[in-house]
Amino acid sequence: MTRTRIATAVAVLLGTLATAADAGAAGLYFSDRGVRPLGRGGAFVAGADDLGAIWYNPAGIVDAPSSFLLDASWLNYSSDYTRQALTTSATGTTFVQTFPTVHGRTSVLPVPTIAASYRFGDREQYAIAAGMYAPMTPVTSYPMTISNPDGSQSPSPQRYSLISLDGSLLVVVGLWFAYKPIEELRIGLGVQMLTGTFKSTVDFSACPPDNLVCAAENPSYDALSQLKVGPIFAPSGNAGVTYVPAKIIRFGVSGQLPFVVSSPATVDVRLPTAVVFDNASQQGDRAHVGFELPPVFRVGVEVRPLDEEHDLRVEVAYVREFWSVHQSIDITPENIQLLNVTGFPSPFAVSGISIPRGGQDSNSVRLGGEYKFAVGDYKLQARAGFAYETSGIQTAYVSPLTIDSSKVLASLGGGIYIGEHLRLDAVYSHVFESDVTVTPQEAAVPRVNPVKGNPTQTASVNGGSYSARADVLGVGMQYRF
Repeated sequence: MTRTRIATAVAVLLGTLATAADAGAAGLYFSDRGVRPLGRGGAFVAGADDLGAIWYNPAGIVDAPSSFLLDASWLNYSSDYTRQALTTSATGTTFVQTFPTVHGRTSVLPVPTIAASYRFGDREQYAIAAGMYAPMTPVTSYPMTISNPDGSQSPSPQRYSLISLDGSLLVVVGLWFAYKPIEELRIGLGVQMLTGTFKSTVDFSACPPDNLVCAAENPSYDALSQLKVGPIFAPSGNAGVTYVPAKIIRFGVSGQLPFVVSSPATVDVRLPTAVVFDNASQQGDRAHVGFELPPVFRVGVEVRPLDEEHDLRVEVAYVREFWSVHQSIDITPENIQLLNVTGFPSPFAVSGISIPRGGQDSNSVRLGGEYKFAVGDYKLQARAGFAYETSGIQTAYVSPLTIDSSKVLASLGGGIYIGEHLRLDAVYSHVFESDVTVTPQEAAVPRVNPVKGNPTQTASVNGGSYSARADVLGVGMQYRF
């Protein structure tokens, strides 16, 4: 029994660190970004010629006028999860238990791009830019409880994976330089910093899997935890080249280096209400979290077959995100100890863990374009685009934190030019994501094994069926100096 109580107590702290820190790696980009580029379906590599180029291809900054760009998009994301788990009855029979479906949503949180540039030189062959943008990732919340048919409340079935990411805020800030040595060639590069904080709320079951002291997933053994990762300072960089052999055609290629996150974290745990924790307390709250977000490669070809008065642009682009670098989340507690748990050596230092993530490289093809025309005294620009992207995570590792599968994106957008200096933009995009089913037998996101060497196999918590979808609404402006 002493060994079981040790496993129970350590599970609370290790599970809190592992499951909550996992939210810090929910970096799978659900949609591409930027109001004008997204209006083209993200096909904005060869044709990048405004400050959206800081993300897609920094060589395009030298084609942008000296200008200021401000846009914001709302990722209206929703998901449904029906959990399934392998359960063992009192007689030793194993069966699949299906839980009620839970619904996840995001709050209204605009995703911005803010940038300014200055072009100079006798041929305006140089350009510098500074700016910031936020990753296009959903900040999802699920209910803490669900209603039963008799009107009572039960703990939500996804609580061991995620309750909420509210309060998370990440941005990329950077400086970029671009150079046009000859009329046919542009070269650009940038230095960047991913910064901000991740916050997550999650429950962890401290009930041992062998059911010696409690029934599986007994709510009295749940530990509500809040984890804050940050401040995050993860440097990176990107670079790109645009080649224009003729006025009607452009070729672009760009690359983004990975963001390697290695940041402090704090953990706040409400220990379970079970009797063995009556006199228990947590001492210390500091930890360290490390993971890697992927490098990205882009290539595109754009054609411009008409004159500037009736400017038609059509681009085909390919993007590869190397999520295979994202294989684990490593959590190292620095001073966290448990005190006064019945049958537990006091104090007991919590050791480090590594959580499998199952990243795989994703591929995307995009087709998009825009057409400029005049209506009275105003110049208008119509945009449309389409993209298909494969999943950046293996099926067995899909969870409420990272619902990802193959996706189709369809976009419509437009712009209106007001005078010689101002352009106003808008976009609507819908993301269709295919459903995912993770069988309980293949589910690979485990509860944390609380004691090294414990022979009991740790149960997985991500089995079940998933569906997700999103609408993106965005508005923006460019002011040309």
